[in-house]
Amino acid sequence: MFRLLNSLCKVHSPSGEEVYMKQFILSYVQANAKYWRSQPQIFHGDLFQDCVVLVFGTPRTAAFAHMDTTGFTVRYQNQLIPIGSPEVQGGEQLTGRDELGEIACGLELHDDGHCYHRFGRAISPGTSLAFKNSFVENDTFIISPYLDNRVGMFNLLKVAETIAHGALVFSCWEEHGGGSVPYLVKFLYENFGISKMLISDITWISDGIDFDEGVVISNRDRNIPRRSFVQHITRVAMQHGIRFQQEVEAHGSSDGREIQISPYPIDWCFVGPPIADAHSDHESVAKKDIHSTIELYKVLMAQL
Repeated sequence: MFRLLNSLCKVHSPSGEEVYMKQFILSYVQANAKYWRSQPQIFHGDLFQDCVVLVFGTPRTAAFAHMDTTGFTVRYQNQLIPIGSPEVQGGEQLTGRDELGEIACGLELHDDGHCYHRFGRAISPGTSLAFKNSFVENDTFIISPYLDNRVGMFNLLKVAETIAHGALVFSCWEEHGGGSVPYLVKFLYENFGISKMLISDITWISDGIDFDEGVVISNRDRNIPRRSFVQHITRVAMQHGIRFQQEVEAHGSSDGREIQISPYPIDWCFVGPPIADAHSDHESVAKKDIHSTIELYKVLMAQL
């Protein structure tokens, strides 16, 4: 089942360079949509930059998953500037490509906190580097770089198999400040009247959130969704016997922030599995929590 997740984790897609993931998504939909319950309208192109929107039937609810990852931009004299907030200890392996070819190099973390690459030649300034793929699966867990947010994307692509009505949205730039969600929200609200949106992303293991306890329904992070909408989602989960956890945090954010500050009256909620070691090269997620996430999204897209 998780072969698709492994394939997603291999795609180079730091914030601003989501084009390769866009190509992957479009190719995947072209190859697999004929096996799905219903066929989507596919929206992409210049007006959507590198984002992709799949619209099924008569949608009432949209689910968002961001396609970008953290990473690094090559500067001068081997310097690396973080994309988003990658967590490094030094010694991590990075990959990328510039006009001279493929790159596989090490990361050096200096005492001043700055990062540098260790490679046999100069790398062109502006080149993006990301953690080397190292996907590990056992009976209980998956460990890999960039489960944030390949798990969220995986969830939507599994939901796509059975969905009759709804919109599945693959967005850009979430790890580095956002930027694509406002025009995506405008498109969905003004063209389809969608006023309910879910955030298919990952959250963190914490003192109140643990592995194998189910999908996380977030009451709040730095942003606060409308409580009646969150309560409705928890009731749906309870009615269907889906194992879930309720999160309450003061910090952190997601694409939900840009939905909330939009000029449209849209309810939103973060719903996704927890991971450990976020933004590192060894993020981990429990397979049971992925399964409960997919199960809940299938119900929510049908009932909200």
